[in-house]
Amino acid sequence: MTTMLRESDALSSRQDAPWLTLVGLGEDGATGLCREALVALEQAEIVFGGERHIALVGSVPGELRPWPQPFRNALPQILRERGRKVCVLATSDPFHYGIGNSLSRAIPSAEMRIIPQLSSFSMACTRMRWPQEDCALVSLHGRTLYRIVPHLQPEARILALSWDETTPRAVAELMTARGMGASRIVVMESLGGPQERIRETRADAFALDDIVPLNLIAVEVAATHDSRVLPLAPGLDEEWFAHDGQITKSEIRAITLSALAPRAGELLWDVGAGSGSVAVEWCQRHLRNRAVAFEARADRAERIARNKLELGGLAIEVQGAAPAGFAGCEAPDAVFIGGGLTEDGLFEAAWTALKPGGRLVANVVTIEGEARLAALHAAHGGSLRRISIDRLAPVGGKHGWRPAMPVTQWRVEKP
Repeated sequence: MTTMLRESDALSSRQDAPWLTLVGLGEDGATGLCREALVALEQAEIVFGGERHIALVGSVPGELRPWPQPFRNALPQILRERGRKVCVLATSDPFHYGIGNSLSRAIPSAEMRIIPQLSSFSMACTRMRWPQEDCALVSLHGRTLYRIVPHLQPEARILALSWDETTPRAVAELMTARGMGASRIVVMESLGGPQERIRETRADAFALDDIVPLNLIAVEVAATHDSRVLPLAPGLDEEWFAHDGQITKSEIRAITLSALAPRAGELLWDVGAGSGSVAVEWCQRHLRNRAVAFEARADRAERIARNKLELGGLAIEVQGAAPAGFAGCEAPDAVFIGGGLTEDGLFEAAWTALKPGGRLVANVVTIEGEARLAALHAAHGGSLRRISIDRLAPVGGKHGWRPAMPVTQWRVEKP
């Protein structure tokens, strides 16, 4: 740090002051810090931060400690210094895809002071003249590129934190492949610092090079009727999924999702998952939703992994056959049994694991499955319905209705 304050700060010198100060740091380094942040750095015995953060602040009186590798070891090191004056350096707003959340879960609020800066998203909105409330905010840093897919909607405005210098081109290629090549892409590098640079291009004409790793992408989506835009309604057509025919059909799936009644942040067990289509659509209902897909066949498990990636980089864990695969899994808020209901012990194990107040939905197409549902309905209550779907199909040179196998569905809530 080129200039540090030498006078004490009354707030920091109080005996009841927090021992840890979390300082948000912009690309302008120490010159962009407020007085309170400068005093905290001046008085800190230990300063934790990434190599980039440490380079931005320069020299400080206290001991500089770069983040350990792997990064998960950082929190225990910080906690071992409780009672000493500690500063943690973070990028801009520590609570927007930053370390703030991890620290706040481990350290009581009275022990920690936070001095944030403008987030990269806020700065990007001012450069683009976009209202932040109208933008989708996405982080692709350390995450799959496909996290952006659900946000690729007509006329959408997206701000995405890049993983590295290759991310902008990868996003442009992904959008072009999905028929959105006319979309506007703005690459913003080193926002808020002396090396800030902003460049603009079309997705299908992307030719920007020499991109710095620390960058953010602003996307304005241009889509046509031929673009591959992920529908917002449940019941995606089967063509969206990799499958071998073992898939809950779109109409049945829409009804099944309605019966499962997903809520934000809930966990689903998809038993006999096949293609994982129900788990996929459960997770698409909200970004915090998660699912565990139980599938015995390795080839189908591979398709589930592909589907969860390409349809949004969704939080779906793939396990082996049920009920053996249930062991060690987190208790679910809802269970869907799409296959294997007649197996001994499967329902009982799922019902035992289901949280009180949770929902269980089972679909069957066989007489044996219906007999099992009838017995379970008699024992546990709930509701039964039969769903029949006819689809138009060629009949010689004409057309007629071809019925699919009717599905019997049982829904029950656990007391």
